[in-house]
Amino acid sequence: MKEADLKKIRKSFGVRIRTLRKAKGFSQEEFAYECSLHRTYMGDIERGERNVSIDNIAKIAATLHMSISELFSGIK
Repeated sequence: MKEADLKKIRKSFGVRIRTLRKAKGFSQEEFAYECSLHRTYMGDIERGERNVSIDNIAKIAATLHMSISELFSGIK
């Protein structure tokens, strides 16, 4: 897989997280706190600048009260 394709996936994932976070009424700082992640790290995720570990994906999904598969729904 090409690096450009990977960047596109990270960006899509970040947009998905931002959309779900806002739909739940969280500020980025509040959401990061609830996920036990740093605020700047969460910003990096939402901008598609981080390759997120499965552990952190699980934290994000749990905070959003959804399964990991639901979290990835619609991401190509």
